Amino acid sequence: MSLLSHPPDSLGTQVFEELESEVRTYCRRFPAVFARASGHLMWDDTGRAYVDFMSGAGALNYGHNHPGIVAAVADYLRAEGPVHALDLHTTAKARFLRRFSEVVLEPLGLRYRLHFTGPTGANAIEAAFKTARRVTGRTDIVAFTGGFHGLSLGALAASATALKRGAAGVPLTHVTRMPYDGYLGEGVDTVDHLVKMIDDPGSGVDLPAAFVVESVQGEGGLAAASPQWLRRLAAVAGERQIPLILDEIQTGCGRTGEFFGFTEAGVVPDLVCLSKSLSGLGLPMSLLLVRPELDLLGPGEHSGTFRGNNLAFVAATAALDLWAEPGFRAAVRRTAGELRAGLTGLAARWRHLGCTVRGRGLILGLSFAEERLPGRVSSAAFRRGLLVETSGARGQTLKIMPPILIGDDGLRQGLDLLHEAISTVSEGGDHD
Repeated sequence: MSLLSHPPDSLGTQVFEELESEVRTYCRRFPAVFARASGHLMWDDTGRAYVDFMSGAGALNYGHNHPGIVAAVADYLRAEGPVHALDLHTTAKARFLRRFSEVVLEPLGLRYRLHFTGPTGANAIEAAFKTARRVTGRTDIVAFTGGFHGLSLGALAASATALKRGAAGVPLTHVTRMPYDGYLGEGVDTVDHLVKMIDDPGSGVDLPAAFVVESVQGEGGLAAASPQWLRRLAAVAGERQIPLILDEIQTGCGRTGEFFGFTEAGVVPDLVCLSKSLSGLGLPMSLLLVRPELDLLGPGEHSGTFRGNNLAFVAATAALDLWAEPGFRAAVRRTAGELRAGLTGLAARWRHLGCTVRGRGLILGLSFAEERLPGRVSSAAFRRGLLVETSGARGQTLKIMPPILIGDDGLRQGLDLLHEAISTVSEGGDHD
């Protein structure tokens, strides 16, 4: 008997509070017990529906349980295809490699080798850092204010948020922090500051092993680098033979309206980190794209037991088939335009609260003058059936990330619920 077809009476959250560790996060803000999910909707174990504007923090760009992707995985399991295979050759991996090259790399004229790391984005970041250090013989990584790259020690050292850094328990070293685009205010090109620091022999800043940057800072309050800024950064890196690492873990797979967040800027990174929505189904999968001449790590120097997740390869191949469909990219860009238009209207409605739109594509945010307001709106939205989280070191931005395939009706439904939540909170209601 299917538990989803005949759910038991709700157990509530007591079992999680008794047995799960204190590090749990999202469930504290959204204390429901979810039992089913499809497309842009989730249902709790009482049958209540929620519009999902979180998309698994970017791991569910195509929505929950996309039928084409689910069917491909189900067919593979029924055929008894190998699920776990370390880095052995498998038909599932071969099909993914070919499809990724055909659908993503070749149309953009990109040449990369694919390094399958462990299953998380942080694994790809660590592999990128090792590669850059091997290539250059240098040590330090230049990372940027507001950035987030993962919670393993190397990735955490490059991340900026004090709360997460404070949990390391050891010094986080070999990273030099530079200001991201816009960090020093409008009209200040922070690449000028970077150039001054790395070119001046009296600055105390050594030539780095790499730059690591996000085109949109998903955890950094939705700050977005302009194409001009990214182009300047890439030029500085190229002129000084500093590998440029683009962290596309959250911005990749269509989140910005293109498959890669850096495409609009026209840059070609030396290394690209992908994860989250790569599998299209929330299955763990991570990938480092490496320019062939930089592929210098030897066998086993960066590997992982679960780098051969063949279910993820099958799902990822099915997700790439979506990108091969005529009109798919145009539809994603149109949805991105609709989302920005909707949020721009909300920002105009609450201009007196200092409301502004941040981000790009389908990774957008609403910031307010009162930094505690986004958290209250998130809670109020949940009570109305909308899942939307906050972003930034102080939770100062509402982070809006619906599935890139959400239809007009779903998008309108979510924006209406968001409107209700902001309206109530702005009037002093729905206090936690």
